[in-house]
Amino acid sequence: MRILVLGSGAREHAIIAALLTEGGHEITAAPGNAGIARDVETVRIDIKDPQLVTELAVDGGFDLVVIGPEAPLVAGVADALRKAGVPAFGPSKAAARIEGSKSFAKDVMARAGVPTGSDRSVTSIEAVREALDASPAPWVLKADGLAAGKGVIVTDDRAAAEAHAEAFLPDGPILVEEFLAGPEVSLFVITDGEHAMPLAPAQDFKRLGDDDAGPNTGGMGAYSPLPWLAERFGSEQAFVDEVVETVALPTIRAMAEAGTPFQGLLYCGLIVTDQGVKVIEFNARFGDPETQVVLPRVASGLGAALLAAADGTLADAAPLEWHDSAAVTVVLASEGYPGDPVTGRVIEGVDEAQQVEGVRVLHAATGEGEHGLTATGGRVLNVVGTGATLAEARERAYRGLGRIRLEGGQARTDIAAKA
Repeated sequence: MRILVLGSGAREHAIIAALLTEGGHEITAAPGNAGIARDVETVRIDIKDPQLVTELAVDGGFDLVVIGPEAPLVAGVADALRKAGVPAFGPSKAAARIEGSKSFAKDVMARAGVPTGSDRSVTSIEAVREALDASPAPWVLKADGLAAGKGVIVTDDRAAAEAHAEAFLPDGPILVEEFLAGPEVSLFVITDGEHAMPLAPAQDFKRLGDDDAGPNTGGMGAYSPLPWLAERFGSEQAFVDEVVETVALPTIRAMAEAGTPFQGLLYCGLIVTDQGVKVIEFNARFGDPETQVVLPRVASGLGAALLAAADGTLADAAPLEWHDSAAVTVVLASEGYPGDPVTGRVIEGVDEAQQVEGVRVLHAATGEGEHGLTATGGRVLNVVGTGATLAEARERAYRGLGRIRLEGGQARTDIAAKA
């Protein structure tokens, strides 16, 4: 197929790498980054502009457009593509509200009977304070709209909770949610609006520092599979089956019944509590950095599944085949991330890192500067290690990371250590 992948991060690099591994695809990325440009053709356009993206897809004769980030989905890019007859992997603008609005997502969950925590939507700092008074710490506050992975705070610090609310209230409501205790799991579900094809579960690490210290980030690492799920549910597959039956399919049906069918990737952000599996959030696209550890484990069938979801024929698609392997990714971030990252610094050692067996370096925020590869944002690289076991994958990822040099670079040292 001729495939156009929209986005410029490590998630998109992971999607492209997985599709290239299948062979037989001609891939273009828009806008891509320096690392992606080393693998495929890139085109610089505004991917949030439905007309521009549609013109590119039609003129380029693409068989499929895979929309990576959430912003183009919320802008209605998938709608414009479908109207022009181009298969798009990604939900409509109306369906993407499941990520674009936390309140909308909670309404969907209520209609679908999906287990989740209680919440209260507030629009003023006074209402925030009342909600905090009415519930014990730790407090969970979420910006209702898109916030690039930084709109959530979980804290025992009352002042920090109020400061978070004050920062995001100008952009819309804040949800004050019930705190749910337990390990978190991300499960991706490919859907054509009726059927569901789950991928392997993963776990990511949102806090900046070791032992989950420091501020929330877009994600500092991830791993898959999750051996502790087998201990809790008998097998990882039993967990996946439960989530599909109690979370994914009810949500897909509720979206269809409401006239907003969801085609694309339903990201189920879950927490395994003592009372069972509950939903923390839904996203409308592949998660980052979980995609970087899930897709390397797919042996075949990804491209066909994405196209089947886009054209409504997922029931006829062959099941994905999986490698019997593990994957761990460690994020290298710029100095100052997540607050005010220092950019423009030279990155060295990427080729050396990729000489480590089982290591692939995926680019998140890189550009080509006067002195070579440079950091252009907060999360710069993902060093992905694969191996027969989590221990082997983890050792390889960190060995690869050790060969990369970025002045002031930050990375956690404990990704997947407990697993």
